[in-house]
This record gives sequence, structure tokens and C-alpha cells, in this order.
Amino acid sequence: MRIGVPKEIKTHEYRVGMTPGGVREAVQHGHAVQVETGAGAGIGLEDAAYEKAGASIAASADEVFAQADLIIKVKEPQPVECARLRSGQTLFTYLHLAPDPQQAKGLLASGCIAIAYETVTDAHGRLPLLAPMSEVAGRMAVQAGAHCLEKSQGGSGILLGGVPGVLPGRVAILGGGVVGTNAARMAVGMGARVTVLDRSLARLRELDDLFQGRLLTRFATLEAVEEEVLAADLTVGAVLIPGAAAPRLIPRTMLAAMKPGSVLVDVSIDQGGCFETSQPTTHANPTYIIDGIVHYCVANMPGAVARTSTFALNNATLPCILQLADQGSVAALQADPHLRAGLNIHRGRVTYRAVAEVLGYDYLPSEDALAAA
Repeated sequence: MRIGVPKEIKTHEYRVGMTPGGVREAVQHGHAVQVETGAGAGIGLEDAAYEKAGASIAASADEVFAQADLIIKVKEPQPVECARLRSGQTLFTYLHLAPDPQQAKGLLASGCIAIAYETVTDAHGRLPLLAPMSEVAGRMAVQAGAHCLEKSQGGSGILLGGVPGVLPGRVAILGGGVVGTNAARMAVGMGARVTVLDRSLARLRELDDLFQGRLLTRFATLEAVEEEVLAADLTVGAVLIPGAAAPRLIPRTMLAAMKPGSVLVDVSIDQGGCFETSQPTTHANPTYIIDGIVHYCVANMPGAVARTSTFALNNATLPCILQLADQGSVAALQADPHLRAGLNIHRGRVTYRAVAEVLGYDYLPSEDALAAA
């Protein structure tokens, strides 16, 4: 199969869909890999490294999209990239379609087969291709939040870990999944007072055991969320409903009662955000202030540590890439229900229920779409 790896074009996005090591594996399987020139240059992966691994170097994205059967990316395709896709071509990347109707429209019009990293599952019901970036984002959320608390950034001037004789800052983490757990690791490590809220008692018990009393856990009732957010210096939004829009947990009316200069970090922004006042930002302009509250809502947070993120992501995606290339996209999706869970759009039809419901499209089960193919 012909695999294409274009350069990412989102603002300050330096990750790349495949590492030279991943390319070497694909070439060993008998596939031709074409990488756009400079695709990995931002993280020190030069064209020469890809050529040594067996890839050919394309002069432009147009060339990559025109020749590849399987496009491997990191971030959701931008409008110009959607226009380059063609009928029957397979796109494998993060999509996050629920809050992005224009992207969905572009993918549907292209006739491509679009598989989303974030909805691929495993035998335990987890999201293995989302997990590595969730780990990065969770850790970065507290790092970024601590920086935003600095007075020069609009924050209240609090050091999360405090110092002897001065109380540490308070951190509320909404969601105890992969993002929330990794955010808790960082916050606890800094010495902050940390509370994790979740609606799964089983998960709260696991976190209590994992951290051995170094953080607090609360069942996420509306009252509990409000109490913890109003008391917090930093709140991390880490909720996820696979494929669907994130629930709004903090209304704008709550901001006026929060501590002035406190910080909201919305890791759920890729799925629309879990704060009513959340709007996507970029690494170039990561924050804004509403009612005295600093908002950090960068939609590609792991892109700030692009080298670590690229290798972590490729470790997870490579087995799926090889499945798709070795078997062909349709056959691979038919054979593996966990990979099939990633199929969001197939030749002009929406094949992921949550996306169809949020965006108002008719839903076609992926099994039916693939059977017709």
C-alpha cells in the first residue's frame, strides 16, 4: 500500500504522523511510504532520517495526498487538506468531529474513509490511541496551569506547591480518567492540595489506592463540583464522552464567585470544552481572561512537547497503521471490531453514532457501511 505522511499545518503543531522507526517497519512490510519534506524537521526528524528508513520525500502536500492510499496525520485535517482528500482514500488521524461541523462537512464531501484515533478501542473498552496524548495533556495541564497562576500571566500569584509556612495552592480535577490521573500525578508531585471528582465510585477507589491518601476524591455531584471549583486556584477539565461533545460542567455564572486570578485549563476543548466560557486557543495565544478568570484552552496541548508526543503516539498507532496497510482498509476494519470503532465517516456517511447525533446527520452503522463496500 502507498502510505502518505504530510506535514502538519495547524498553528504551532510540530508533531508528525510517523517516525522514521515507524516508516522502517512499514517498508519492511512491503509498503511504500512518502513523507512530505520537512514533516519532522520541527522535532529533529530530518528528511535524511526518513530516506534512510526507506521513505521517499515529496516536495509538497499536494503530492502526498495525490499518491497515497492511506494518509497518516496527527491533527484533524484543515479545510485545505479536506479538499485534497479523494473518494475511497483512507485518513487515519485525530478527528474530534463533534464540535467541528465544517470538518465533518469537508470529510463527507470528499468521499474518504476517515478513522479517528480517539474512538479506536481495545479489548478492555479503553481508548489506546487517545491514551498517550491524554497522558501528555494531563501532565501539561498542571504545568501550564501553574504558569498561568503567575501574576504576570494574569493569575493570582500563587505558587502551587507553596513554601514552608505558606499553604500550597488548591487544584480541582474534573474527571478521573487518563487525563485526570496524570494531572493529579503532576499536581501532587508539586505539593498542591488536590481533589479529583468523578462519577465512578470504582474509579475514585482506584485513585484513592493509587495515591495512598495524597489526594482527596469526591463523587461529582453538581454541589461537589461547585464547592471544589470555587475553592480551587487551578481547575483542570478532564472529562470525556468518546466521540461526543464534552458536557458543560462550569457555567459562566459560576466565574464571578471563583477566586480572582484563578485558572481554568480545559483539556476537553478538542471535544468542545467542559466550561461554558471555553473557546479553542493556540500555543501562539494560549490564554484569555473572562470575569477575572484565566482560561487556557489550547486545542493541541501535546504539540508543545512535540518530540515526546510524536514518539508516544507512534508507539500506539503503528500496529493499527500496519493492520490497515497489510490487509487493506476495508478488510482490516471488517476483521477488527476495535479498529472499526474508529470509523467515523465512510464514503459520505457518518458511521459513529455520537457524531451523527451531535451534528444532526443520519447514522449508518459501520458494519453496514463496510458490507456495502
